[in-house]
Amino acid sequence: MIRKILSGIMLLASLACSAQQQLDLSGQWSYQLDSLSTGEKQGWNARLFKKSLRLPGTLDDAGVGKANDLTPKLEKATLLQLTRKHTYIGAAWYSREVTIPESWRSKIILLTLERVLWETQVWVDGKKAGMNESIVAPHELDLTSLLTPGKHVLSIRVDNREKYDVSLDKRNFAHAYTDGTQIIWNGVIGDINLKAKDPVFIDDVQVYPDFDAGTVTANITVLNPLKLKTNSVLTLAVNGLASVKQSLSIAEERNEIRVRYNLGKDFKPWDEFDPHLYNLSVDLEAGKGRKKLHDNKTVSFGMRKIGRDKNILQVNNHRAYLRGTLECAIFPLTGYPPMDKKGWKKIFDAARAYGLNHLRFHSWCPPEAAFQAADEAGFYLQIELPLWSLTVGEDERINRFLKEEAYRIIKQYGNHPSFCFWSMGNELQGNFDWMKQTLVELRKADNRHLYTTTTFTFQKGKGLWPEPVDDYYITQYTRKGWVRGQGIFDTAPPSFDKDFSAAIDSMPVPMVSHEIGQYSVYPNLQEIKKYTGVLEPVNFKAIAQDLQKKGMLASADAYTKASGKFAALLYKEEIERALKTPGFSGFQLLDLHDFPGQGTALVGMLDAFWESKGLITAEAFRQFCGPVVPLIRYKKAVYTNAETFEASVEIANFGNAVLKNATPAWKISGADGKVLASGKLNATDIRIGNGISLGNIRYALRDIQEATTVTVSVNIEGTSHTNTWRVWVFPEQLPAASGDVLVTQSLEEAMTQLSKGKTVLLNPSLKSIQGIEGKFVPVFWSPVHFPDQPGSMGLRCEPAHPALKHFPTSSHSDWQWWYLCKNSKPMLLDGITDVKPIIQVVDNFFKNRKLGDLIEAKVGNGKLMLCAINITENLEQHPEARQLRYSILQYMNSKDFDPEAVLSEEDLKKLIK
Repeated sequence: MIRKILSGIMLLASLACSAQQQLDLSGQWSYQLDSLSTGEKQGWNARLFKKSLRLPGTLDDAGVGKANDLTPKLEKATLLQLTRKHTYIGAAWYSREVTIPESWRSKIILLTLERVLWETQVWVDGKKAGMNESIVAPHELDLTSLLTPGKHVLSIRVDNREKYDVSLDKRNFAHAYTDGTQIIWNGVIGDINLKAKDPVFIDDVQVYPDFDAGTVTANITVLNPLKLKTNSVLTLAVNGLASVKQSLSIAEERNEIRVRYNLGKDFKPWDEFDPHLYNLSVDLEAGKGRKKLHDNKTVSFGMRKIGRDKNILQVNNHRAYLRGTLECAIFPLTGYPPMDKKGWKKIFDAARAYGLNHLRFHSWCPPEAAFQAADEAGFYLQIELPLWSLTVGEDERINRFLKEEAYRIIKQYGNHPSFCFWSMGNELQGNFDWMKQTLVELRKADNRHLYTTTTFTFQKGKGLWPEPVDDYYITQYTRKGWVRGQGIFDTAPPSFDKDFSAAIDSMPVPMVSHEIGQYSVYPNLQEIKKYTGVLEPVNFKAIAQDLQKKGMLASADAYTKASGKFAALLYKEEIERALKTPGFSGFQLLDLHDFPGQGTALVGMLDAFWESKGLITAEAFRQFCGPVVPLIRYKKAVYTNAETFEASVEIANFGNAVLKNATPAWKISGADGKVLASGKLNATDIRIGNGISLGNIRYALRDIQEATTVTVSVNIEGTSHTNTWRVWVFPEQLPAASGDVLVTQSLEEAMTQLSKGKTVLLNPSLKSIQGIEGKFVPVFWSPVHFPDQPGSMGLRCEPAHPALKHFPTSSHSDWQWWYLCKNSKPMLLDGITDVKPIIQVVDNFFKNRKLGDLIEAKVGNGKLMLCAINITENLEQHPEARQLRYSILQYMNSKDFDPEAVLSEEDLKKLIK
């Protein structure tokens, strides 16, 4: 016993002056691919290789792997996703010499590899040190027994093959491990270092704020791998304030200590409006005098409380509303996430510019830098296990791995105040008992977040209502109805007095709508030049090549603008409907930016680089997507001048304060900007919340004599809180406009009269047209991923064309086109090269057909206008249809009607059955 005590004393004496030390291992490493997994047998575990590359980095960065042989073709394999210039999946070895300083003798030496896919094994001078596995957290290994002072060969074998099936149908859809967005890279990204620590050191500090009490509890883990027996002192201080000391006796290998720190009543909260951060410094001293051991760890935290009042989401006891979008590991230059705050700051700055305060990480967990940037920006993050599966809970190996990953997430990222929400994964199916049990276990271990069983599910009998253990609920519909526009906008005539109240009636927990939007935008081919990294936009090039072959390439930019501006309008109504719904707690867009995987799903207002596509400005987007949004409820988009426009004005105030003595003002302006009517509503204090009525607008439209669009705007005087809407006003009575034009639905009659040199408006029955189904809402998500769709992406027209002179329109679809699009059958014009549609339907990029709703041509001796929109029937009930008919006939009866294109009888028979 005396000998053991003396030995301990001598060891403590040799470890004086023990500040933490670190060796940065970034730089050149030698490497060798091991596709056959024979390297260990061949002694690679102690070898330096001839070829070298830089770490942190990947084989893709170094141009190593099978070179891409995919060529641009309009086929599924090409359009599935961006293409890796070089691909390697398998084992690879990385080795280098390291020199351990003499001062590290008798230290604990730890290796950290910040982020790796999927497994690492480590050797020192050919001796096995151990292995690690994770796709969400750093790989760490204790190399103490192998790294003595002097030179050593450090060898790391990285195997990026999938170890556990965490993805839907084995298709690697979970974004933690996928080629659909990020890539299945091989290498090490982030910090690579060796740390030297004294034998008694701080392994972990978890900070649990008590917002209501103004205190924090620090759960501190102290490791003592040599099981030294020593008295120690922990000293805690927050931002240099008064310290708290706690004495303890350390003897066990692992020691858990809990210390409470009082910040007092005047602490600063953390939230989206004031993301104040504190630093907790924990200092450990073990032993005495020259024998003293020392360690220090500083962690950042925020005084933040995330909770709920029944079904209302709260942050710091105040109502909160999530305006979110998804981050699906989309990194088009590197194929892997930024590992520094600068890269993530660009993302959060862009999201904030467009009015968002929330990011959902779809089936993955980002690295430390993302949390740090979100903490500073005041963003509310939803983290998910690396899981998107239909067989959850059925494989014990996978269950073990996922639980271990969950606890790694707690340890690495749990302190961050931005880490607010935790889902088990995306659209999960399988064993819900396992999911619920795991959720309860995790919540018990870490109550700093709100938990949900799954981010929506399609499983029969599930997903229509929250699970009993859910703190919050994410869905696209409930057992009472839809909570997103995709289920409504194409089936019901446009009305703007609706919300989702009926669908969430009696909702027991906060509800967030799932992946709203998904309105496909035509690819921006100008984006091709941005791809200067490891990914090749073969999909974009294939589309450009197909358009070139069909003589349509010059129209590509117009297709992007027309489909994108239309998508922006749909996003506006989607978001406003959510903001109008009392009891709603937020939405998650899919997406503010493009998703280049899953069949090139370009659904964003921004491109995959988080940069503008020129569709809508950040300022315009914030009008309807921000902390404070004026709103109106009105019945429809199209009126006649015999009607009165009526709207009720309300506001959603999810800002940081009551708006005191606020005066709402409104105005109605004509197409020329002239104010037709204006007024002010009663000044009032606008509380936090939504569904807050401010008053009514009423304006008789009788003075409007010609078809026009009017803009309604509401703002809160003295603030930037403004929002605008457009409605269309058409004359109730129109003069006869047929003139000398024959209007017919009969191809036979049209051909007869055309042969006589007559002017004909042919408006055949929809069933007789060779075309595609008329739709208002564009392609959902991706025409490649979901090919069984009609496939159009909205209208593209020239507002200045004389045929549209009396029909007010932009160059793209808007709400006045709803009935017209739904009662149309866009014609297939492929092969008819001379004809340029006056009203063109943008086809999806997987087919790039030439589609038209209105064309003009010479036929024989006559002149023809062929319209694939029903402008013959039910005109009394649909002023937009009779107005379009009137505008077309006015043009046809004018001298301007002189078509240049020529159609043969054979061409017409191709278009009309």
